[in-house]
Amino acid sequence: LPLFGITGGVCVLILMQPDVGTAIFIGAVTMITLLVAGIRMVHFLPAAMASGTALVFYLTMRLDHVLPRIEGWLWPERDPQGKGHQIIQSLVALGSGGWTGEGLGEGRQKLFFLPEVHSDFILPIIGEELGFAGCLGVLVLFALLGYAGWRIGRAAADRFGFLLSFAVTTSIILQAALNIAVVTAMVPTKGIPLPFMSSGGSSLVFTLAGVGILVSIANTRERGSPSGATPSPTA
Repeated sequence: LPLFGITGGVCVLILMQPDVGTAIFIGAVTMITLLVAGIRMVHFLPAAMASGTALVFYLTMRLDHVLPRIEGWLWPERDPQGKGHQIIQSLVALGSGGWTGEGLGEGRQKLFFLPEVHSDFILPIIGEELGFAGCLGVLVLFALLGYAGWRIGRAAADRFGFLLSFAVTTSIILQAALNIAVVTAMVPTKGIPLPFMSSGGSSLVFTLAGVGILVSIANTRERGSPSGATPSPTA
């Protein structure tokens, strides 16, 4: 209950901005971590159902921009100069890059055709200039980061270290997955930056802080376990 209360309070404050996507993102990371930690379903399901019901009610009754945004995602061709403009231009950028791209710095969509190319929609420009190969390289790098975070968690000296490393890794990888889903029209448009690549000081600072936490967990394990051996339960 204290954890649900803290998470709910944070999400409510973010919803009041309003920023629906970030609130859902924080709630999702918390829920996934609780499931990995072994929370009992009799405690988890009622809270999840109550939160989901309240969120749906809030979105439909209080936020007038949600439904038009969903309509723009489902049928962007109906309003190509308005609600569907950004996603259409994003797909144009990704498609025009082909396999190897048009060359670094040679992209045209960033010339005021695609909005927010420096932040939330940086991946379509990578796809336009570096092609499918460049986008695949980005996916591989995030996959390697996720694998490294998972290995650090598995080798953590205690359960807290495992859960903390899992939560940090999940937050980074899930954020990247949501951004990629947005720019490829798999989910409605939302301002979720691409970690390490989108312009934005606060996003970069907190992402790097998360990576620093992972490094700290890995170093703690090495200091507590000579020669890389698995620490004993009393260590």
